[in-house]
Amino acid sequence: MKYILSKTVENIKPSGIRKFFDIVSEMKDAISLGVGEPDFETPWHIRDEGIYALEKGRTFYTSNAGLKPLREEINNYLKRTQNISYDPMKEILVTVGGSEAIDIGLRALINTGDEVIIPQPSYVSYEPCAILAGAKPVIINLKAENKFRLTAKELEDAITDKTKVLILPYPNNPTGAIMEKKDLEEIAKVLKKHDIFVMSDEIYSELTYEGKHVSIASLAGMQERTILINGFSKSYAMTGWRLGYACAPEPIIKQMTKIHQFAIMCAPTTSQYAAVEALKNGDDDVKMMRQSYNQRRRFLLKRFEEMGLECFEPLGAFYVFPCIKEFSMTSEEFAMRFLEEEKVAVVPGTAFGESGEGFLRISYAYSLENLKTAIDRLERFINKLRGIS
Repeated sequence: MKYILSKTVENIKPSGIRKFFDIVSEMKDAISLGVGEPDFETPWHIRDEGIYALEKGRTFYTSNAGLKPLREEINNYLKRTQNISYDPMKEILVTVGGSEAIDIGLRALINTGDEVIIPQPSYVSYEPCAILAGAKPVIINLKAENKFRLTAKELEDAITDKTKVLILPYPNNPTGAIMEKKDLEEIAKVLKKHDIFVMSDEIYSELTYEGKHVSIASLAGMQERTILINGFSKSYAMTGWRLGYACAPEPIIKQMTKIHQFAIMCAPTTSQYAAVEALKNGDDDVKMMRQSYNQRRRFLLKRFEEMGLECFEPLGAFYVFPCIKEFSMTSEEFAMRFLEEEKVAVVPGTAFGESGEGFLRISYAYSLENLKTAIDRLERFINKLRGIS
């Protein structure tokens, strides 16, 4: 059998997130803070639109690129939030989640041997998708002292004559870091100087807690060199609906649609009808969820401060990334012991790249009640490690 399997696929490590999720699912009275999934139900008016679509028998394939009304609403959303505009018929593709958009976007851009710059810690799919597309991943290890933001110097130092694409993962999973407009402007200068394309994953764009998210595509000269990726999972609590989208210049969307056509056909029809409703009438739902996440975020930071656990203030997504270097354990060892001794699952920072060593990802997309119980257990655990009774 080993002679049949792809060596490329065999050499890719499985996701470090799922390991702890699978263990906790079998453990009685355990609390999982490991999965980045909103604890809110999809707002009723959005679900109702999906139900209505089923009742009306709208169970056919849509066009490969997605329903025209949905692509129009995506454009309307980007106009009002980022002041950028795309041709709904030529520059927008509806995908099966943001993850598919990442995969086919890289495959549409990459020739074998091209280099893709990936700042880490970051979402687990970027590096495998780059490898599967035939690229060489070039990793930039982000630093806590820079609030896990990518700097222009770090980018400049990573560029070679083979660099094709920068993946820009902000607001960031797992750190919760953001990039402000002034940060993006410096990055944009470097990208334009070296004629490099950028894949901007903005799935957490609505979950920014100070100021407003800025897309690099909104900066002068950047829309034509950006694949903007977003979706409905995080902002609208629609994870199981599996719906995302990509916006890019027509020649790129044309090639992405070709891959999507042969591999997927189209995104789920019911989900697309529901997503039209989400974009038209879901702003208040997003605001409510963002306020709730912000309350949880502030609660966790206060508790960390009280227990003397170092953690920079994340301003986006729904994750905190506390530092556990004082305990002289690897992130994997800490997370496993915490799970075994206190029945709380968190994700070791190394699941998101080597620069995540010494950190944990804790998701606060869970109820405040569960967070309070889990953090009480964390405090008890680290007090034991510190020798405090």
